[in-house]
Amino acid sequence: MTAVSRTTVAAPATGPAPDTGGRRLPRVLHPVAWWVWALALATAVSRTDNPLLLFLVLAVLGYVVTARRTEAPWARGFKYYLYLALTVVAIRVVFRAVFSTGITPHDHFLFSLPRVPTPDWYAGIRIGGPVSLEALLSAATDGLRLACMLCCIGAANTLANPKRALRVLPGALYELGVAVTVAISVAPQLVQSVQRVARARKLRAGRTQGMRALRGIAVPVLEDALERSLRLAAAMDSRGYGRAGTATRRSRRITGALMLLGMCGLCAGAYGLLDATAPAFLGLPAMGLGAALCLAGLRLGGRRVTRTTYRPDPWRLPEWAVTGSGVLSAVLLLTGLGYDPAQLNATFHPLTWPDLPLIPTAAILLAATAGFLSPPPGAP
Repeated sequence: MTAVSRTTVAAPATGPAPDTGGRRLPRVLHPVAWWVWALALATAVSRTDNPLLLFLVLAVLGYVVTARRTEAPWARGFKYYLYLALTVVAIRVVFRAVFSTGITPHDHFLFSLPRVPTPDWYAGIRIGGPVSLEALLSAATDGLRLACMLCCIGAANTLANPKRALRVLPGALYELGVAVTVAISVAPQLVQSVQRVARARKLRAGRTQGMRALRGIAVPVLEDALERSLRLAAAMDSRGYGRAGTATRRSRRITGALMLLGMCGLCAGAYGLLDATAPAFLGLPAMGLGAALCLAGLRLGGRRVTRTTYRPDPWRLPEWAVTGSGVLSAVLLLTGLGYDPAQLNATFHPLTWPDLPLIPTAAILLAATAGFLSPPPGAP
């Protein structure tokens, strides 16, 4: 008799997860961490108009967005912020060329625009005339600084999940936050609808292009938007959105009064800080009092909104690292420690090549560490 040997396949043992080799597990970073990082970098940008440092900030933003953005619809809009930044720079240069204030004998003359005579009450502003290289470079640098700030906000919108950011809002601002979140999600959803309809037309051998294809695309997109709106309304209604809550009329009036007085205090405090001739009590005291009143109003108004959080976003070491890299970069550029603050400004009279100071450069590169200090995004 021949012996028959059987091979037994062992079942996979249940136990702890396999070792990942020291790699971090993919997860979505807390949205507040991205917003703090981006706003801190925008604050650092407001301190300088050195074009080399500004281009370095754009490079840092591009690296971090490329490394840590997800496949969500709102994560595809950073390039549109770049287009907006180029538009801002172009508009600033055109306005400086048209509304030129003249050139000095030491400027480099480029061209001259036709002169438009202005009335006497419009004195001080010249339309047209000679345009110098220094004037255009100065305008481009100012526009580049504003463009960098816009790109910082665009990076925050690209990296942070707006729906998850809604969770950290105070209860009094929940309904306003929902409206803002829905408004932010409209444009990406429309883009998705247009792309989906365009793919369907290609599969059906649709050959019309240009304005002729608009009717075949617009009607399905509008129908899809209407269906999505109805589903959103049903979902919000099932979750109790818009309920009046248990707040009394007296409580709502007190909340409104606190918020109104708090906003007035913040406005008065900002005016006192910007105007050196204003009384002392209109500065930090008024701003502190206004902030306290606003917090009291938010706390009182949040009592009428009862929310539960499903899977709250954790705040761990990567969040602290990303936030700290942005805040430390802003602090180094605001305080001017270890370098001459004049190096942060470009010199156009005389026209010289800008310097690249060591400490500000290191501070901006420090913000780039958020690209690898944060965990990788999860797979779509």
